[in-house]
Amino acid sequence: MLGFVARRLLLAVFVLWGAVTVVFVVVRLVPADPALLMAGETATPEQLAALRAEMGLDQPLIAQYLQYVGNTLTGDFGRSYTQFVPAMDLIAQVLPNTALLALLACLLAVGVSFPLGLLAALRVNRFSDRAVTTLSLTTQSLPGFWIGIVLMLVFSRQLGWLPSAGLDSPQSLILPTITLALPFIAILTRMVRSGLIEVMGEGYITTARSKGLSERTVIFPHAIRNALIPVVTLVGLEFGTLLGGAVITETVFSFPGIGRLLVFSIGVRDYATVQACVVVIAVAFVLVNLFVDLLYGFLDPRVRNSR
Repeated sequence: MLGFVARRLLLAVFVLWGAVTVVFVVVRLVPADPALLMAGETATPEQLAALRAEMGLDQPLIAQYLQYVGNTLTGDFGRSYTQFVPAMDLIAQVLPNTALLALLACLLAVGVSFPLGLLAALRVNRFSDRAVTTLSLTTQSLPGFWIGIVLMLVFSRQLGWLPSAGLDSPQSLILPTITLALPFIAILTRMVRSGLIEVMGEGYITTARSKGLSERTVIFPHAIRNALIPVVTLVGLEFGTLLGGAVITETVFSFPGIGRLLVFSIGVRDYATVQACVVVIAVAFVLVNLFVDLLYGFLDPRVRNSR
């Protein structure tokens, strides 16, 4: 087990290094001068040269990269060009909001999709199975921004039950959470259904039934655990994506999260904040998937014992 954990940790470090390097390269390929953006169009050449020296932009590229990696390890991405505060301070203000939204959406998706997937799997080719499958396919095909706009028009504009933007109260979380969770529910429901159907045809399920165990005992201790393996992977990937920033949902609802901050920073070419957002998103995604890998190994001994 220790070897399995060590391999996953090493892989996570390598992925993070790759993400940090890609961010460095992409930002420097953008045809814009950060010093000019900070100083403004009225800055003199002497002022621009002094600012470039202060930011380290006059150094060789390899020196900039080493300094950038060192600053990244300490969480120093520089100051925002537009708000004149450290970029990490801006992220610290909005990241808890995105984390809360992602957690609520994930919990809602898991809480709804598991009963629906179980119902469809136990009644294959019956009305309930067809209804659940049709509903999940329809929901998955709907664009996220369209779902958000429709929910906003119905529950905020027409009925006046819920806020349509911002994060002024707990009620402000309801519509963004539902918008994020609906496509996830559709995917996860189908995954639970297909996983259970596949597992229910295995030989050990037949053996468990031949021992006289009740159907409930056969399903929950035996079938559910083995069907959870691909489901856990999907939940981890989706939660990492949600935590990384639900850009469309946060933009539609003007939700103060890291996804909306990233879009705004790209629009105004605030490269320090863009770099910080992308690196934080990458770290969150890698850490969530590292946890999923470890949980995957716990559920399936064949994974942690593999070389």
